[in-house]
Amino acid sequence: MKKNNVPQDKRVKTGLFPIPVFLITFLVFGAFTTIQMAIIGNYIDYTNLPVYDQIAIPAFWVIGAAVFTLLTGYQINSYYQKPIEEFAEAARKVASGDFSVYVSPRHTSDKSNYLDVIFTDFNKMVEELGSIETLKTDFFSNVSHEIKTPLSVICNYAELLQKDTISEAQRQEYAEMIIQATKRLSDLITNMLKLNKLEKQAIGPMTETYDVCQQLCECALQFEDAWEKKGIEFVAEVEEYALIEADRGLLELVWTNLLSNAIKFTSAGGTVTLTQTSNTSEITVMVSDTGCGMNQETKQHIFDKFYQGDTSHATEGNGLGLALVQRILQLSEGTVTVDSTVGKGTAFTVILPAYREEKNV
Repeated sequence: MKKNNVPQDKRVKTGLFPIPVFLITFLVFGAFTTIQMAIIGNYIDYTNLPVYDQIAIPAFWVIGAAVFTLLTGYQINSYYQKPIEEFAEAARKVASGDFSVYVSPRHTSDKSNYLDVIFTDFNKMVEELGSIETLKTDFFSNVSHEIKTPLSVICNYAELLQKDTISEAQRQEYAEMIIQATKRLSDLITNMLKLNKLEKQAIGPMTETYDVCQQLCECALQFEDAWEKKGIEFVAEVEEYALIEADRGLLELVWTNLLSNAIKFTSAGGTVTLTQTSNTSEITVMVSDTGCGMNQETKQHIFDKFYQGDTSHATEGNGLGLALVQRILQLSEGTVTVDSTVGKGTAFTVILPAYREEKNV
């Protein structure tokens, strides 16, 4: 059975204005009239009233209580009951997984009451839940893809290794492909675990004071073979010494992710530049390249988990590196921004607070 086009919820056992309210109103009216008659009785003799008048008095109480109850019930039903029923139905749909519902506010913004505010906040909440549900779906889709790809590589090359007709060179090649796929899968799982712990704050920064210039140089040298193999020119413009107070291990992930991306997306003959400057308040690190660059849409989502501008997944990677970079810098009181032009290159700029000795005095 429906009421006001809203299904009746069987869990609701009583309305907003039940029968007991009528009885209470009746008793209150009776008490008020009795007190009033007691006061008037000091000046007027009402004991000789006809019987029908004496009967009419409680009848008047009944009629007055009924009219008051009906009018109040009508107002409550119009202004509260119907909106609450609609709200309850919308909440039921959301609980069942429908995030397309929308509850219209009863008044314009300049005349809104608390119900309108509740409805507005509810609509915002449903919108956010819908976005989270979409992200969750995309997350599982991307995770499945990223795990399935290296597993397929491992399976295919393992089957090839079982053949007796392959040469020793082929055997070495297939084994190397299996090792690379295994490392890719291991990196994916490691990054997922690290990002999950960072987001849940299960692990926090273990700060120490150290020379960030030395760390940048050490991280860059890890990619020397990579840039030489691709024929990329690497330029480093780093100060001799700059102290920073941060988690050395977490920031190493930041630098290696940014350098790895720059080299990965830069073609042969291109340039990757690492620049570091500092002043009394902050340290700035920029990793720029002359690679393929990104369009505006990609820049807006580049720090989302599992997002990859290359939708074909042709390039190696799992879309977690930059999400990890952003979360680490948030925990380190730093920021990361990106500036990119399609066909010209990309530059990531990291700003971190410089070490201040007076903080530790």
